[in-house]
Amino acid sequence: MKRLLEAELIYGRLLDISEPHLIARYNKALEGFGLRSTALTQFSIDMTGFSPEIAEELGDRDYLDPNRVNRRFIIMTPEQAELPVVHTSFSNTAALMHEFFNANSRAINAITIKDALYGEIEDSVSVVNDIDDLLSINEVRFRVLSAEDMLGKAAELRGLVDRLKKVPTAWADDEMLTRMVELAKQTGDIRQNALVPDQLVFHHEAFWANHFGGVYVFLDDKTTTVICDPSVPGFRRSRPWQVSYIAINDHARIYDFLASTKRLQLPQASWVEDSGLYQHRADMVVRGLINESDPTADLANADRIWLQTWMHRYAAAVAKDGAYPFLQEMIRTVAATGTIRMQDVAPANRFMLVRAAPTHPDQWLVNRLISQLVPRDFVSRFVFDKQGFYDAYERYSETFKEYVVATLTGTYLKDKAAFRHKLYGLREE
Repeated sequence: MKRLLEAELIYGRLLDISEPHLIARYNKALEGFGLRSTALTQFSIDMTGFSPEIAEELGDRDYLDPNRVNRRFIIMTPEQAELPVVHTSFSNTAALMHEFFNANSRAINAITIKDALYGEIEDSVSVVNDIDDLLSINEVRFRVLSAEDMLGKAAELRGLVDRLKKVPTAWADDEMLTRMVELAKQTGDIRQNALVPDQLVFHHEAFWANHFGGVYVFLDDKTTTVICDPSVPGFRRSRPWQVSYIAINDHARIYDFLASTKRLQLPQASWVEDSGLYQHRADMVVRGLINESDPTADLANADRIWLQTWMHRYAAAVAKDGAYPFLQEMIRTVAATGTIRMQDVAPANRFMLVRAAPTHPDQWLVNRLISQLVPRDFVSRFVFDKQGFYDAYERYSETFKEYVVATLTGTYLKDKAAFRHKLYGLREE
């Protein structure tokens, strides 16, 4: 992973923590979770407070994700709202954290001046043993504590203020008044500073979970659709009266489901030609074929003439694989007719021709699924399914790893938003 780290393709855009008072607060949060304090004097964190350096120190990448459910978080600063989530078991963790930050921004801004928030995103289950456990998660509750007990002190002060207002003799209680002054010195004026989060319960939307090798859960008005390996415990047995199950290798049914629920943007010249998505995937196919035939091939320095020469020399292998000539034919078809008759396309090839509907709320989740079904497109895999990308990257040859890193840094990292908009039609929120 050294290349990925140096290129900031893994653990990029994290927030450095080095101030002693912040490290002390982080340690109190760790102790609150029953974990040992860190001895590090500098580390980085993501939106949830996860630190790759502390994970390595503790020897536990799941130190904030026990049982891979009921995710823990540590909030040191409001700035974390702008950070990525680099390690999670649920694809919607970032969305839930964003909702929490947005709904409670006043409290977070006030508390983190003197304290750190920590706690758990509590689901309705504590351990995931089968699909039914995943389907039981309809909403989550943020259980929030504070490292310096600022929340507890604010609550205590609020109670004393209420007593002062309601009990006529309270003004004569010198001990209570002294305690109020002590608390106010720490919390400030709680009438002006909202120190208690306003919203703690959030709805659990469609998601991907990394349990059992990966499970996709899509929610519609009256139905729930699960897409995963059919060997997963509970497949077709958990709530069969209200859940539709699709095997991850059943391309025809997956396509029909996504298309019928308007989660796909089907081929039209208006977006296909402007995006360059088909040519991009054709290039990914050719380079994948080259790597499969010769893992030592220097693709980083391969120009168009070299690629054309290789394809002519190995025309039989290219034709046997079929993906590259298929995409070239589809490019010509769109240019000539403006569209493609998807019913005439083999189910296994359809996902090379579509992308998630950019206006659908599940666009990121759908693009993640598509990138899994078009594995040679490592760029799309990196954009939408980083864990899947990292797993595949580990199996690449050293030469191909070098090429992959050069490609991602030379394209996607230059302008992520523009790249996502061009290829996938995504607009930033």
